[in-house]
Amino acid sequence: MMALQKGRYEVRTAETTAEIREAQRLRWLCFIGKRGGSDTPEAVDADDYDDRCTHVLIRETASGLLIACFRMLTLSGGHEIGDSYSARYYNLSRLREFDGKMVEIGRFCIHPEWHDPDILRLAWGALARHVDDEAVQMLFGCSSFMGTDTEGYADTFAMLRERHLAPKRWLPRVKAPKVFRFARALRLRKPDPRAAMAGMPPLLRSYLAMGGWVSDHAVVDNQLNTLHVFTGLEIRAIPPARAKLLRAAGA
Repeated sequence: MMALQKGRYEVRTAETTAEIREAQRLRWLCFIGKRGGSDTPEAVDADDYDDRCTHVLIRETASGLLIACFRMLTLSGGHEIGDSYSARYYNLSRLREFDGKMVEIGRFCIHPEWHDPDILRLAWGALARHVDDEAVQMLFGCSSFMGTDTEGYADTFAMLRERHLAPKRWLPRVKAPKVFRFARALRLRKPDPRAAMAGMPPLLRSYLAMGGWVSDHAVVDNQLNTLHVFTGLEIRAIPPARAKLLRAAGA
């Protein structure tokens, strides 16, 4: 069981059905409620992967309020990549050759009314501890942009194309029926760095700062009203200074 307390927050893994439902409720607020979904006490975001994952909960210690969560699916190696949630949307056949334990991070969200950067830092600290304890060699998942307007993120996608595409040996191929092939569409666009960073989701920004990479296309997910890119991070690529900070956050 993961257990970590820092400042005003604590991180623990869900142990009961009620705690998992609490996470599903927060996910609904973040992914569906924010765009005007009809709210009822039963409104949750749930799928068939929830029973297979470890759910990580971040609470404010004083109130017990759940303010962030994510789920983890552990794979023993690349030969199991087809079992991941991401494989529903991306052709990940090249990653079958990855030799090492992998963890898929999914449904990461922070309560819409909370904007403390320490929450994301604590989440990464908890992940750093898990990576060390379980000898994980790669983290991966789908990094989401709010909305499906690709034009609104043109500079961000242009920067991803210019600086952060996956190495060819791991590059995901197209599988989803509706995608935005930004590496092709924006090959002549020079990104404005300020606009690019303004449009970059915080979680993806963290991945990239540690040496992460993305697919060359984004999936258009009309169900959740998002665009998402496959994101991978090989643990050995994390700069030593950054790794030291992460471990300190998880100590």
